[in-house]
Amino acid sequence: MAAALNVRPWAAFVASAMRECEFLRSSPPDLALATWLPALFFAIFAAMFSPGTIRELPIAVVDDDRSDVSRELVRMLDAAPGLRVAARPASLAEAWSLVRALDVYAVVHVPRDATRRLRRGELGTLTAYYNASYLTNGQSAVRDISTVAQSFNAAILVHDVAAVKAPSSVRAPPVRTQASVLFNAPRSYEHFLVGWLFPAVLHLALCVSVVGALGRELRDHTARDWLDSAGGRVAAAVLGKIAPYLASFMVCGTAGLVWLYCVRGAGIAGNVAILLAGHALLLTAYAAIGLLFVGATREMDRPLALTGLYAGTSLAFSGATFPLTDGPAFTQVFSRLVPYSSYVKLLAQQVDLGSPFAVSEIPLATLLAFTLLAGGFGLRLYARAAGEPARSEP
Repeated sequence: MAAALNVRPWAAFVASAMRECEFLRSSPPDLALATWLPALFFAIFAAMFSPGTIRELPIAVVDDDRSDVSRELVRMLDAAPGLRVAARPASLAEAWSLVRALDVYAVVHVPRDATRRLRRGELGTLTAYYNASYLTNGQSAVRDISTVAQSFNAAILVHDVAAVKAPSSVRAPPVRTQASVLFNAPRSYEHFLVGWLFPAVLHLALCVSVVGALGRELRDHTARDWLDSAGGRVAAAVLGKIAPYLASFMVCGTAGLVWLYCVRGAGIAGNVAILLAGHALLLTAYAAIGLLFVGATREMDRPLALTGLYAGTSLAFSGATFPLTDGPAFTQVFSRLVPYSSYVKLLAQQVDLGSPFAVSEIPLATLLAFTLLAGGFGLRLYARAAGEPARSEP
């Protein structure tokens, strides 16, 4: 590699970046992956979850009481924004058929003589069954059913029980649970799911792009020519090759954050600079890991497979969708070995919780450590690989 000292690092960086941009202009598939495909994925996710909250989930009500009180309960259930009484089967057996056909996600059973028991001051039991195979829909339905039941209890105490007994003898239950939502008050699935899904897709696409860009030079035996064009400055050349991808994905990711939390949401509770710094470190961490995969294997095919396994499963092991508390040891360890887990914490801290820098410095430092360690080892391994023949032929 000729005359490394004759080319300044900045000039080597720019030369490598311009060379990669020329390649992208000549390769529509690679250009698509680095530019408009991530934006398209975000648009699809945003459109899918644009309603935000679940509305009018179909439920069935089996009313064995058939009284004016039970009919009022059914009316209140149907009036709840999250529920729709789609069927009034005559028996539970008929209701199970509706559940198996996925026509309803929950069944409410009003037992026989429920009104008579209530008016005698006895305990009435309203049973709600929900389909846990569709856990999100089922839990949402049963949560709204419970909310309606609490409102119905208050009305029954005032208008029915108090009419039979002396009003002074009617007392509210001694213990009552009042749940207050601290963050994401509308319980928006757009806020919750798109906020996790889009960065997960973004870092996966970035890692694939970086592996493809670096692995291509080894596969096509052009690494020496590329490094020579950068004056033999390996670090500057690698950073220049990665830079167009980092810039493109950073712009796309920032636009997604603005749309999701500033246009569609209620704003960012924390520090915007910390959030953007975390997003940038997420991308650099996965770029560094892509560099490490290519440098360690000295080829292109296996790093792409490793990227799919490692970056593609980050969301599942991050704790964003499923809790990791008391999970298997493998789950606990793997969660700590993916940068996305730290980004998930940072995102929640800055978007919803408004955490100070002292709280968010730990995930920021973790993301930085991934970048420096993976990038440092990856650069050393890649420099050795670039001076030797690639293991796989084109």
